[in-house]
Amino acid sequence: MTAPMPVRPPEPPESPPPALARTPMPPPVRRRPSRLLAPLRETGKLFALGIAVGRAIFRRPFQLREFIEQFWFVASVTILPAALVSIPFGAVIALQVGSLTQQLGAQSFTGGASVLAVIQQASPIIVALLISGAAGSAICADLGSRKIREELDAMEVMGVSPIQRLVVPRVLATMLVAVLLNGLISVVGTLGGYFFNVIMQDGTPGAYLASFSALAQLRDLYVSEFKALIFGFIAGIVAAHRGLNPRGGPKGVGDAVNQSVVITFMLLFFVNMVLTAIYLQIVPAKGG
Repeated sequence: MTAPMPVRPPEPPESPPPALARTPMPPPVRRRPSRLLAPLRETGKLFALGIAVGRAIFRRPFQLREFIEQFWFVASVTILPAALVSIPFGAVIALQVGSLTQQLGAQSFTGGASVLAVIQQASPIIVALLISGAAGSAICADLGSRKIREELDAMEVMGVSPIQRLVVPRVLATMLVAVLLNGLISVVGTLGGYFFNVIMQDGTPGAYLASFSALAQLRDLYVSEFKALIFGFIAGIVAAHRGLNPRGGPKGVGDAVNQSVVITFMLLFFVNMVLTAIYLQIVPAKGG
C-alpha cells in the first residue's frame, strides 16, 4: 500500500503591495491680482453698478419715501451754495468776456457771449461740483457706514436688494436736483453777468439783451439741462460705488469719501468735454 499523499495547506492570500508613498503636493500658489489692473476692475464694477441701477429704476416697489427724503436732503445742502457761487462765477465771466470784446471792438456781443458761457459751461460745471462735493460725499459716507456695520449684508440675507432700496432713490434724487439747480444757476448767473456788465463796464442793457437773443438758442438750454442730468447720475453712481466698497473700517469710509469726490471731478470734466464736442458738431450755431 502506498502512503497517502500529504495535503498541502492552502497558501495565504497574497497581501496587497504596500501603497507607494506619495509626496504631499504643495498648495497652489495664489497669485495676487496685479495692481496695474486695479483701475480696470474698479471701472468695470462702476459700469456694472450703473447698469444695475438703470435696471432697478423700473422695478417695483419704488421707494418713494426714501426718494423724497433724499431729494430734500440733497436740495437743502446745495441750493444756497449754488446761488452764492453762481453770482461771482457769472460776474467773472462777464468781466472777462467784456474786457476781451472791448479789445476786439465787439462790445455789442458781450451779452450773448457771456450768457452762452454761463448757460452751456459754467452752470453744469457748478452743478457737478456742488452735487459731488456736498451731496455725493454725504451719500458715500452714509452707505459706507451702513456697509461696515453689516446692515447691507443683513438686507441681502433678508432678500432685500440694497441697490433698489438705497442706491436707486439717491441716484434719482441727485439727478432731479441737478436739473433744477442748473436752471437756478443759469438764471442767477445771467442776472449777475448782466448787472456787472451794465454797471461796472458801462454796457447798455439793450445791446446786452440784443446780443443774447442774436446768439443764444433754446438748444443751448437743452444741452445744459442734459449735461446736468448726466452729471447728477455720474455723481450718484460714483458716490454709491465707493460707499458700497469701503476698505479698512471707519478709516476706509473716510478714504472712500475723498476718492468719490476726486473720481467724480475727473469723470465730470471728461464727460463735459465729450458732450460739448458732440454738441458743437451736431447742432449748428444760430445764424450759421
